[in-house]
Amino acid sequence: MTTAKRTSGPSAWWRRKAIVVLAAIAASLAAFGTTTQTWVNVRLPEGSVQTPDLAVPGSEAAVAVTALALVGLAAALAATIAGRVARIITAVLLGLAGAGVAAACAMVLADPYAAASSKIGEATGQVGQDAVVTVTVFPALGLACGLLMVVVAVWLAVAGRHWTTSRKYSAATGPRQADGSPSDRGPADEIDSWDQLSRGTDPTD
Repeated sequence: MTTAKRTSGPSAWWRRKAIVVLAAIAASLAAFGTTTQTWVNVRLPEGSVQTPDLAVPGSEAAVAVTALALVGLAAALAATIAGRVARIITAVLLGLAGAGVAAACAMVLADPYAAASSKIGEATGQVGQDAVVTVTVFPALGLACGLLMVVVAVWLAVAGRHWTTSRKYSAATGPRQADGSPSDRGPADEIDSWDQLSRGTDPTD
């Protein structure tokens, strides 16, 4: 008679906490990293005063992306120590942060002039100044990172169900009777003895 032995096959890798958390951290850091690069280039019209071209970074073109990427990073780190319920909450936060990142990047791609309008106004002192605006590749990369955060959030919610929560300290147990069942009388310490004496009871009985 042969017995079937259960082994962890190649498919078990996707449930490992380290892999899932590292993917969430990498996606969030990548989204944050895109905001440090130039998202929009602005060429202003030539006039009596020569104005240099403008380079608008992602941190100014889409301020929300920076904050949401940090939220996703915090959620990824929290998932390492979270319990079952808290892990679901962190997955939801990561997914919402990723959706927000993707939406903010899509808005820049749809209307790059609006993303650079404040920078143009500061440089020219006029609102609605004509300019030639071009978009770099980084808003699209930020959009991809946001969608990846959403995918990893779903991955976290599914894989997290197989994780075990380790506890460093177990609950303290009192003295047990001869049959191994818990004793009704807990351990007495000096404070308990003083309390009993104050009530007129001899703790040695």
